[in-house]
Amino acid sequence: MTLSAHELVDRLQNTSGFKILYTYISMALSKVLMEKLFTYDSLVHAVSGAVGASVAMSVLYPLDTIRSRLQIEEGDVSKSTADMFQQIMDEEGVQGLYRGLTPVLQSLICSNFVYFYSFHGLRAVFNMNNSAGRDLALAAVAGTINVLATTPMWVVNTRMKVNGARHGPRNLRCDYRSIWEGLVDIARNEGLSALWSSTLPSLILVSNPSIQFMVYEALKRRCVYLRIPLSSGTVFTIGAVSKCVATVLTYPIQLAQSKMRYSNDNRTMISVLIYVARNFGVAGLFKGLESKLLQTVSTTALMFMVYEKIAEIVFALLKAEGELQRAKK
Repeated sequence: MTLSAHELVDRLQNTSGFKILYTYISMALSKVLMEKLFTYDSLVHAVSGAVGASVAMSVLYPLDTIRSRLQIEEGDVSKSTADMFQQIMDEEGVQGLYRGLTPVLQSLICSNFVYFYSFHGLRAVFNMNNSAGRDLALAAVAGTINVLATTPMWVVNTRMKVNGARHGPRNLRCDYRSIWEGLVDIARNEGLSALWSSTLPSLILVSNPSIQFMVYEALKRRCVYLRIPLSSGTVFTIGAVSKCVATVLTYPIQLAQSKMRYSNDNRTMISVLIYVARNFGVAGLFKGLESKLLQTVSTTALMFMVYEKIAEIVFALLKAEGELQRAKK
């Protein structure tokens, strides 16, 4: 009797030998995967990225507050960064510039830890050689994981940060005392879907850090090729350039993201962009770009500088410890 290919596969799958072999191979692959994914290298990169981002945001947070206010306010008069700074100072004082800093830092640490760990963990698992294309693909996957995991935290953060804005889509008083309180309140009063209200633009904006990381890694490799020392100044510069390119290319989507996070009125990203373009012109799609560039370029450049230094120091310490252990043997 001649067996078809499907029948042969079915019989093989039902044999105990095949099951044992399949189990053994699965366990071996899982062990290899875990050994590559959960490594000191990935952990060092994740912690370094999280610390670097929190340091940079702490220094430049007022610019992020101004950028958020400019993006969600819809008054007829278009304000500059300086105008918004003066308005916040006059109406709310210095504390208005730092409103929501603590939850933002908490979210930023979680977000950057997830992103850097995912990126370097995936690179180790797939054993990829460094190249712009591969870095772009890995950054996109890492960014998607980050968005799905941390979007609810950023929805709460946006509302806390812009609490008190005069010309927003609605006058919310989002005076949450913590991220957890905000998560519970939004889920209870608006539904769980409201916590992921900006997921689509956030997923599209995965291209922002992907473009940024691709440009950053490409410029860093170019510096190595040209034998330019990766000093703090050099890393700061290439970090600034990479973020500037990514920000300009994706800014209208960022603006739609902020509006959707602040006002959960079931508008789609496309409808938000059309609304802004019709009522405020093409320039309205880039409202707040000046403060965004000042904030995000400086923050990213400083973050990468701190990240590289921390990673360099930790890896040097681990190497020294390893050499000491070998010397004792």
